[in-house]
Amino acid sequence: MKLIKPFSAFLFLLTGSFSIAQTNDLGAWYMYFGNNKISNKFNFHNEIQYRSFDGTGDLEQLLIRTGIGYDLTENNNNVLLGYGFILSQPYRNGEKTENIEHRIFQQFITKQKFGRFNLQQRYRLEERFLEDDFRMRFRYYIGLNIPLNNKEMSPKTLYLSAYNEFFLHLNSPVFDRNRVYGALGFVINKNMKIEAGYMNQIQENKNRGQIQIGFYNNIPFTGN
Repeated sequence: MKLIKPFSAFLFLLTGSFSIAQTNDLGAWYMYFGNNKISNKFNFHNEIQYRSFDGTGDLEQLLIRTGIGYDLTENNNNVLLGYGFILSQPYRNGEKTENIEHRIFQQFITKQKFGRFNLQQRYRLEERFLEDDFRMRFRYYIGLNIPLNNKEMSPKTLYLSAYNEFFLHLNSPVFDRNRVYGALGFVINKNMKIEAGYMNQIQENKNRGQIQIGFYNNIPFTGN
Protein backbone atom coordinates (compact mmCIF):
# COMPACT_ATOMS: atom_id res chain seq x y z
CA MET A 1 0.00 0.00 0.00
CA LYS A 2 2.86 2.41 0.74
CA LEU A 3 4.02 2.08 -2.86
CA ILE A 4 0.58 2.31 -4.42
CA LYS A 5 -0.30 5.59 -2.67
CA PRO A 6 2.32 7.80 -4.38
CA PHE A 7 1.49 6.29 -7.77
CA SER A 8 -2.24 6.86 -7.15
CA ALA A 9 -1.57 10.47 -6.16
CA PHE A 10 0.43 11.00 -9.36
CA LEU A 11 -2.39 9.45 -11.40
CA PHE A 12 -4.93 11.72 -9.68
CA LEU A 13 -2.90 14.81 -10.58
CA LEU A 14 -2.81 13.76 -14.22
CA THR A 15 -6.52 13.01 -14.46
CA GLY A 16 -7.26 16.30 -12.71
CA SER A 17 -5.70 18.06 -15.68
CA PHE A 18 -8.62 16.94 -17.86
CA SER A 19 -10.77 19.77 -16.45
CA ILE A 20 -8.61 22.28 -18.36
CA ALA A 21 -7.99 20.11 -21.43
CA GLN A 22 -10.25 22.05 -23.78
CA THR A 23 -8.73 25.44 -22.93
CA ASN A 24 -5.08 24.47 -23.30
CA ASP A 25 -5.38 21.86 -26.07
CA LEU A 26 -4.28 19.00 -23.83
CA GLY A 27 -5.36 15.55 -25.04
CA ALA A 28 -5.28 12.09 -23.50
CA TRP A 29 -4.35 8.61 -24.67
CA TYR A 30 -5.64 5.49 -22.88
CA MET A 31 -3.58 2.49 -23.93
CA TYR A 32 -3.52 -1.29 -23.51
CA PHE A 33 -0.47 -3.31 -24.61
CA GLY A 34 -0.33 -7.10 -24.64
CA ASN A 35 2.82 -9.08 -25.44
CA ASN A 36 2.00 -12.71 -24.78
CA LYS A 37 4.20 -15.71 -25.45
CA ILE A 38 2.58 -18.47 -27.48
CA SER A 39 5.69 -20.69 -27.51
CA ASN A 40 9.33 -20.48 -26.45
CA LYS A 41 10.16 -18.37 -29.48
CA PHE A 42 6.89 -16.81 -30.70
CA ASN A 43 4.83 -14.03 -29.13
CA PHE A 44 1.46 -12.44 -29.87
CA HIS A 45 1.33 -8.65 -29.82
CA ASN A 46 -2.06 -6.99 -29.20
CA GLU A 47 -2.70 -3.32 -28.60
CA ILE A 48 -5.62 -0.89 -28.28
CA GLN A 49 -5.30 2.88 -27.95
CA TYR A 50 -8.16 5.31 -27.41
CA ARG A 51 -6.93 8.84 -28.15
CA SER A 52 -9.11 11.75 -27.14
CA PHE A 53 -8.98 15.45 -27.96
CA ASP A 54 -10.23 16.54 -24.54
CA GLY A 55 -9.45 13.63 -22.19
CA THR A 56 -13.02 12.30 -22.18
CA GLY A 57 -15.32 11.40 -25.08
CA ASP A 58 -14.20 13.50 -28.04
CA LEU A 59 -12.49 10.79 -30.10
CA GLU A 60 -9.39 11.80 -32.00
CA GLN A 61 -8.18 8.33 -32.96
CA LEU A 62 -8.87 4.68 -32.24
CA LEU A 63 -5.86 2.47 -32.96
CA ILE A 64 -5.81 -1.35 -32.93
CA ARG A 65 -2.57 -3.22 -33.63
CA THR A 66 -1.72 -6.88 -33.63
CA GLY A 67 1.16 -9.06 -34.81
CA ILE A 68 3.28 -12.18 -34.42
CA GLY A 69 6.86 -11.86 -33.20
CA TYR A 70 9.84 -14.19 -33.02
CA ASP A 71 12.75 -14.04 -30.55
CA LEU A 72 16.12 -14.31 -32.27
CA THR A 73 17.70 -14.75 -28.82
CA GLU A 74 16.03 -15.79 -25.57
CA ASN A 75 13.50 -13.10 -24.57
CA ASN A 76 15.30 -10.52 -26.69
CA ASN A 77 16.11 -9.34 -30.23
CA ASN A 78 12.55 -9.79 -31.41
CA VAL A 79 11.36 -9.41 -35.01
CA LEU A 80 7.65 -8.91 -35.63
CA LEU A 81 5.18 -8.66 -38.52
CA GLY A 82 1.99 -6.80 -37.69
CA TYR A 83 -1.21 -5.13 -38.85
CA GLY A 84 -2.87 -1.96 -37.62
CA PHE A 85 -6.39 -0.53 -38.01
CA ILE A 86 -6.66 3.21 -37.37
CA LEU A 87 -9.90 5.19 -37.20
CA SER A 88 -9.26 8.94 -37.09
CA GLN A 89 -11.78 11.74 -36.52
CA PRO A 90 -9.93 15.04 -37.04
CA TYR A 91 -11.49 18.49 -37.22
CA ARG A 92 -11.29 20.34 -40.54
CA ASN A 93 -12.58 23.92 -40.72
CA GLY A 94 -14.42 23.36 -37.46
CA GLU A 95 -16.22 20.24 -38.71
CA LYS A 96 -15.41 16.72 -37.56
CA THR A 97 -14.41 14.31 -40.33
CA GLU A 98 -13.56 10.60 -40.40
CA ASN A 99 -10.98 8.51 -42.19
CA ILE A 100 -9.72 4.94 -41.94
CA GLU A 101 -6.19 3.66 -42.38
CA HIS A 102 -4.93 0.09 -42.74
CA ARG A 103 -1.30 -0.41 -41.83
CA ILE A 104 1.22 -3.24 -42.23
CA PHE A 105 4.42 -2.94 -40.23
CA GLN A 106 7.69 -4.77 -39.61
CA GLN A 107 9.81 -4.12 -36.54
CA PHE A 108 12.91 -5.16 -34.64
CA ILE A 109 13.24 -4.72 -30.85
CA THR A 110 16.43 -5.13 -28.86
CA LYS A 111 16.95 -4.72 -25.10
CA GLN A 112 20.02 -4.00 -22.97
CA LYS A 113 20.56 -3.58 -19.24
CA PHE A 114 23.15 -1.33 -17.58
CA GLY A 115 22.88 -1.57 -13.81
CA ARG A 116 19.44 -0.19 -12.93
CA PHE A 117 18.95 1.18 -16.45
CA ASN A 118 16.72 -0.95 -18.70
CA LEU A 119 17.10 0.20 -22.30
CA GLN A 120 14.91 -0.75 -25.24
CA GLN A 121 15.29 0.21 -28.90
CA ARG A 122 12.72 -0.35 -31.63
CA TYR A 123 13.09 0.03 -35.39
CA ARG A 124 9.78 -0.01 -37.27
CA LEU A 125 8.86 0.25 -40.97
CA GLU A 126 5.22 0.99 -41.82
CA GLU A 127 3.25 0.61 -45.05
CA ARG A 128 0.23 2.88 -44.66
CA PHE A 129 -2.88 2.37 -46.79
CA LEU A 130 -4.98 5.52 -46.43
CA GLU A 131 -8.30 6.11 -48.14
CA ASP A 132 -6.78 8.09 -51.01
CA ASP A 133 -3.04 7.61 -50.57
CA PHE A 134 -0.21 5.17 -49.83
CA ARG A 135 2.75 6.14 -47.68
CA MET A 136 5.76 4.48 -46.08
CA ARG A 137 7.29 5.62 -42.81
CA PHE A 138 10.27 4.71 -40.63
CA ARG A 139 10.17 5.04 -36.84
CA TYR A 140 12.99 4.83 -34.30
CA TYR A 141 12.15 4.49 -30.60
CA ILE A 142 14.52 4.49 -27.64
CA GLY A 143 13.06 3.96 -24.17
CA LEU A 144 14.38 3.68 -20.63
CA ASN A 145 12.96 2.26 -17.40
CA ILE A 146 14.68 2.95 -14.06
CA PRO A 147 13.41 1.17 -10.91
CA LEU A 148 13.28 3.42 -7.85
CA ASN A 149 12.66 1.33 -4.73
CA ASN A 150 14.25 -1.90 -5.96
CA LYS A 151 17.31 -2.72 -8.02
CA GLU A 152 15.26 -4.72 -10.53
CA MET A 153 11.89 -4.31 -12.27
CA SER A 154 10.36 -6.78 -9.82
CA PRO A 155 6.78 -6.83 -8.45
CA LYS A 156 5.76 -3.82 -6.33
CA THR A 157 8.43 -1.62 -7.90
CA LEU A 158 7.94 2.04 -8.67
CA TYR A 159 9.93 3.13 -11.71
CA LEU A 160 10.61 6.07 -13.96
CA SER A 161 9.91 5.66 -17.66
CA ALA A 162 11.04 7.84 -20.56
CA TYR A 163 11.27 7.56 -24.33
CA ASN A 164 11.94 9.48 -27.50
CA GLU A 165 10.57 8.39 -30.87
CA PHE A 166 11.02 10.09 -34.22
CA PHE A 167 9.11 9.42 -37.45
CA LEU A 168 10.51 9.85 -40.96
CA HIS A 169 8.62 9.62 -44.23
CA LEU A 170 10.30 7.76 -47.07
CA ASN A 171 9.14 10.55 -49.38
CA SER A 172 8.93 14.32 -49.05
CA PRO A 173 8.60 15.93 -46.55
CA VAL A 174 10.96 13.58 -44.71
CA PHE A 175 10.25 14.72 -41.15
CA ASP A 176 6.87 13.62 -39.81
CA ARG A 177 6.96 14.01 -36.01
CA ASN A 178 8.88 13.48 -32.77
CA ARG A 179 7.50 12.26 -29.45
CA VAL A 180 9.10 12.83 -26.04
CA TYR A 181 7.61 11.05 -23.01
CA GLY A 182 8.11 10.84 -19.26
CA ALA A 183 6.10 8.84 -16.73
CA LEU A 184 5.89 7.12 -13.37
CA GLY A 185 5.16 3.39 -13.47
CA PHE A 186 4.28 0.60 -11.05
CA VAL A 187 5.08 -3.11 -11.53
CA ILE A 188 1.96 -4.96 -10.33
CA ASN A 189 3.44 -8.44 -10.74
CA LYS A 190 5.88 -10.20 -13.07
CA ASN A 191 3.42 -9.99 -15.97
CA MET A 192 1.61 -6.66 -15.47
CA LYS A 193 2.50 -3.02 -14.98
CA ILE A 194 0.86 0.39 -15.32
CA GLU A 195 2.22 3.80 -16.30
CA ALA A 196 0.90 7.36 -16.17
CA GLY A 197 2.76 10.22 -17.78
CA TYR A 198 2.97 13.04 -20.28
CA MET A 199 3.99 13.00 -23.94
CA ASN A 200 4.84 16.02 -26.08
CA GLN A 201 4.36 15.51 -29.81
CA ILE A 202 6.27 17.85 -32.11
CA GLN A 203 5.20 18.18 -35.75
CA GLU A 204 6.23 20.64 -38.43
CA ASN A 205 3.43 23.12 -37.78
CA LYS A 206 2.21 22.24 -34.29
CA ASN A 207 3.25 21.04 -30.86
CA ARG A 208 0.73 19.26 -28.64
CA GLY A 209 0.77 17.62 -25.22
CA GLN A 210 -0.92 14.35 -24.32
CA ILE A 211 -1.57 12.74 -20.96
CA GLN A 212 -1.00 9.00 -21.28
CA ILE A 213 -2.21 6.11 -19.14
CA GLY A 214 -1.00 2.67 -20.20
CA PHE A 215 -1.55 -0.88 -18.97
CA TYR A 216 0.91 -3.63 -19.96
CA ASN A 217 0.02 -7.33 -19.94
CA ASN A 218 2.65 -10.02 -20.58
CA ILE A 219 0.75 -13.07 -19.29
CA PRO A 220 1.96 -16.00 -21.45
CA PHE A 221 -0.50 -18.20 -23.34
CA THR A 222 1.77 -21.17 -22.71
CA GLY A 223 3.18 -22.72 -19.57
CA ASN A 224 6.66 -23.01 -21.10
